Amino acid sequence: MKKIAIGLASSIIGMSFMMAANAADPKPQDVVEYRKAVYTIIGWNFKPIVAMVKGEVPFDAAAVARHAQYVEMMSKAAPEGFTKGSGPDVVKDTDAKLEIWTNWGKFETAMTNFQQESAKLVEVAKAGDESAIKAQFGKTAETCKACHKEFRKD
Repeated sequence: MKKIAIGLASSIIGMSFMMAANAADPKPQDVVEYRKAVYTIIGWNFKPIVAMVKGEVPFDAAAVARHAQYVEMMSKAAPEGFTKGSGPDVVKDTDAKLEIWTNWGKFETAMTNFQQESAKLVEVAKAGDESAIKAQFGKTAETCKACHKEFRKD
C-alpha cells in the first residue's frame, strides 16, 4: 500500500512539473480552450439555479449552495483564460471581444464584480433563505450580463 501511495505521489508530482512547464507558455488556442471550459462549468452550475429561481423545478437550498460554490471557484479561475495573445486578433474561434485587452482595467473590474457577487451568493446560499438567495443570484447574474454585453460577441 505504501509503495502505491509513493508511486501515485511521484506521478502527481511529475505531472505537475509537466503541466507547469506547459502553463508557463501556453499556446493561444490552449488559452481559449481553457477559457471555454471555465465558462462551460459556470453555465453548467448556473442553469439549475436559474431553473429554481424561475420556479421551473423545486427550490433546493443545498443544491444552490453546491452550485454556487462551483460558480465562485470558476469566477476565480476565469481571468487566467484571458492572457495576452489569446484574443480575436490572434485566435478566430473565440467570442471574446478585443476590448478585453484594449480596455483591460474595465474588464478586470467586471471580473472582480463577478467574483465578489459569486462569493456573496455562496454565503447567502449557505443560510438557505430562498428570497435572499434569489435576490443575490439576481445580482450575480447581472455581473455576467454586464460583462457579456461589453466584452462578448453575440
